[in-house]
Amino acid sequence: MDKDVRKLQAGITDVEYVAEQLLLARQQMMECDKARNANREALTSLRKQARTSRSSVLQQRKPLITEIGEDAVPEKCLTCGDHDETTPLYVMCRSADVFVRLPFHEAHCLLEKEQEQLEHTMKRLQSTVKEKTMSLSDKGGLSDIISPSLLRSYVALKDEKK
Repeated sequence: MDKDVRKLQAGITDVEYVAEQLLLARQQMMECDKARNANREALTSLRKQARTSRSSVLQQRKPLITEIGEDAVPEKCLTCGDHDETTPLYVMCRSADVFVRLPFHEAHCLLEKEQEQLEHTMKRLQSTVKEKTMSLSDKGGLSDIISPSLLRSYVALKDEKK
């Protein structure tokens, strides 16, 4: 009997550990989503300030064959467009409550890189949540999943006519 109790205790401990990791990953997903939305709002604000949209500024592409001595036309930034890239902006750092003065171009490039990083983090957290949920489901820790033994008993039930 002592072995059965230890086995039950180990199973419950394992389920609690996986459930704690799942709740932690979900909390991190919510925080990442808030930061991602704030970045998206900031990038939209910068585009409005520059009076551009994501697709309104055409990038000038370099020709495939260039003549020697011909200067290549510099590509336009999709966010800056014709806006002055050196216009200063104040950006608040996430790690500390400090405002930093950056040129317009550097500010939106920084926000775009951070947005890509947040997207990558969000995808990683989503896969972690899926993995932990499946693991918890396999261990029988989710209440909305019917255990295989209970499902077998439902299938074995038969209606008898009186």
